[in-house]
Amino acid sequence: MSDLGWIVPTALTVIGAMVPLMLAGLGELVAERSGVLNLGVEGMMLVGAVAGFGATVFLGDGHAGVLAAALAGAASACLFGVLTIGLLANQVASGLALTLFGIGLSAALGAGFVGMPVDRLPRLDLPGLSDIPVIGPILFGHDLLVYIAFLSVPAIHFFLYRSHAGLVLRAVGENPDAARAMGYPVRTIRLAAVAFGGAMAGLGGAYLSLAHTPMWAEGMTAGRGWIALALVVFASWLPGRLAIGAALFGAVTILQFHAQGIGVGIPSQFLSMLPYLATIAVLVILSSRTGRNSLDAPRALGRIFDPGH
Repeated sequence: MSDLGWIVPTALTVIGAMVPLMLAGLGELVAERSGVLNLGVEGMMLVGAVAGFGATVFLGDGHAGVLAAALAGAASACLFGVLTIGLLANQVASGLALTLFGIGLSAALGAGFVGMPVDRLPRLDLPGLSDIPVIGPILFGHDLLVYIAFLSVPAIHFFLYRSHAGLVLRAVGENPDAARAMGYPVRTIRLAAVAFGGAMAGLGGAYLSLAHTPMWAEGMTAGRGWIALALVVFASWLPGRLAIGAALFGAVTILQFHAQGIGVGIPSQFLSMLPYLATIAVLVILSSRTGRNSLDAPRALGRIFDPGH
C-alpha cells in the first residue's frame, strides 16, 4: 500500500489546480453561449479573491466570503455588461479594460490584507464516506467551492441542452435578431449570462484566497483567468470537455513540478507567458470565420447587438 501513497496527494493537487479554472471557465462558457465575449475573467477573479478574503476577515465566516466573492464578481461583470450590451462598446476592448480595472482595484483594496492570516475555508466532511481509504479523501471531505465546481458541470450541461431557458440562451448566441423577433429580451438574457459568468469567476478567485492558499497576494490569480478563457475554446463550448481540459492542466502542473524535481530545467519565464500566448491564439481563431465554424463557436459571439437596427 505504501507504493500507492502518492495517489491521494497527487489527486488532491490536480483538483486544487482544476477548481478555479472550472469555476471561471464554466461561467465564461455560459456568457459566450449568449454571444458575449468577456476577456475580463482575470480581473473578475481578482476582484472576487479580494472581496472574499476581506469579507472573511471582517465577518469571520468563510462562507460569507464566498458569497461576497460571487457578488463582487457579478457586479464587475455587470459593469462590463452595461458598457457592451447597453452602450454597445467593443467587447474585446471592454474586456481587456475590465481586466486592468480588476488588477488595479484588487491591489488597492487588498493592500491592507497582505500578510494577514485567515482560516481556510472549512471542509465539508461526510461521516463514513470521508474515511474510506484512498477514495474518501479524493471524493469527499472537500470545501464548498470544490463541490460547486464539479456539480456545476452537469447542472450547466442540463441547463444548456435540456431546458427551455438554455435553448433560448443558445438561440440568442446564435442569432440575436431572430430571437428578438420571437419576443425574447436579448439584452436582458445576455446581461444575466454575463452576471452569472462574473459570479463564477468571483468564486474561482475566492477559492484561491480562501482555500488553495488562504491568504491575499497581489495578482494571485497568476494568469488563471486567461487560461480559463482558452479552456472554453479548447472545450468547444461544452461543459464536460471544459472539465477535462481543466484536469489536463492540473496534470501538466504536476508534471512541471516533477520535471523540476528531477532536474529538467523549464524556464519560469516560458511558463509565465503561456497563458498570454493561448489568449492570442484564441483571439486569432475567433477573428477567423473558418476558425469559428470549425470550432462550432456561437455565431454571434463578440458581435454587437443593436436593437435599434
